[in-house]
Amino acid sequence: MEKKEIVERCPYVKKCGACHIGEKSYEEELAEKKKWVVDNIGKYCGKINDIVGMYYPYHYRNKVHAVFGRRMNNGKDEVIAGTYAEGTHTIIPVSDCLIEDAQASAIIRTVTELIRSFHLWVYSEDTGRGLMRHILVRKGASTRQIMVVLVTAQVQFPHKNHFVEKLCELHPEITTVVQNINEKQTTMVLGERNKVLYGPGFIEDVLMGLRFRISPGSFYQVNSAQTQVLYKKAIQAAGLTGTETVIDAYCGIGTIGMCMHAKAKCVIGIELNEQAVKDAKANAKRNNLEHIRFVAADATEYMTLMSQRGGRADVVVMDPPRSGSTQAFVKAAASLKPGCIIYVSCNPETLGRDLGWFSREGYIAREAWPVDMFGFTDHVEAVIMMQLVEK
Repeated sequence: MEKKEIVERCPYVKKCGACHIGEKSYEEELAEKKKWVVDNIGKYCGKINDIVGMYYPYHYRNKVHAVFGRRMNNGKDEVIAGTYAEGTHTIIPVSDCLIEDAQASAIIRTVTELIRSFHLWVYSEDTGRGLMRHILVRKGASTRQIMVVLVTAQVQFPHKNHFVEKLCELHPEITTVVQNINEKQTTMVLGERNKVLYGPGFIEDVLMGLRFRISPGSFYQVNSAQTQVLYKKAIQAAGLTGTETVIDAYCGIGTIGMCMHAKAKCVIGIELNEQAVKDAKANAKRNNLEHIRFVAADATEYMTLMSQRGGRADVVVMDPPRSGSTQAFVKAAASLKPGCIIYVSCNPETLGRDLGWFSREGYIAREAWPVDMFGFTDHVEAVIMMQLVEK
């Protein structure tokens, strides 16, 4: 797709802030992302490979979110769904996004119309009143299962059975619908309570031959094709032989650790989010994985205690948030004396800082593999392989 065609097809260019599609070619963007990685970790890493881009960098997001609002259009009050303009809470109506799954976009358009036809009250951030706040659509890239999460400001949902019945009639591809209740005046999308309105309340997806359960709040990579590229690089970099004890820190629903399981002696997944750990345990059981266990704990505290008790790990895998890790975590990981640490990063800047901390603990970054997971955005992932060297 040529740059001119992209601009013509996306009426939201330079408006919504969700991406910068149309500003440069995909090849130019990949070059800039590679440079960003090199600039931030070049002084710590011996070898930085070429960035692995997407075969088709459009409609790759299997998780799509929109916020509901109202606006006056030609004198008429209408319901809208979209994203916030960059740096504001002004809603830009988006009906079809070039980086989001097309089925998810169609479902959001339908739900927006149903809100209007059912005369449901859209939530207002200014007054704190109203019902419908957000919609989240998640899709299994392999299974094609679809979850719709309707975020409301209260438990009471007028005509919910008829609403869901109509939605599923118009979109029979939907496998489950969940009401998420978020009663707080907050910028967080999801609340803590879920009510299943249709189906099992979760979807499943298959990644690298393993089946994963995904709940409304579960962390699961939004680009399935590139996730497999990322994980294969991580497994390759770990150099597993079948004799290793692997720590999977920040493990979420257990995806990386489970993908490494077949090549390791045992895997311990550590995650603070209890719902994610519940899903991880269910995922391990579903895939008949015996030599893997998951604990709901702070990874830093768990590894520190493990070290104090004489525990050791051969490989530590870490996939922290954009804010990166902490000095305390780095020290805790190093205290287990793993011969290899695999760092899966989503922010080159915090990655560079963290590699500096690891170097003080005797770990040298040998090789890096940048992977583009989020085309036309300011994000890039990278897999880093570190080894312990004698001081």
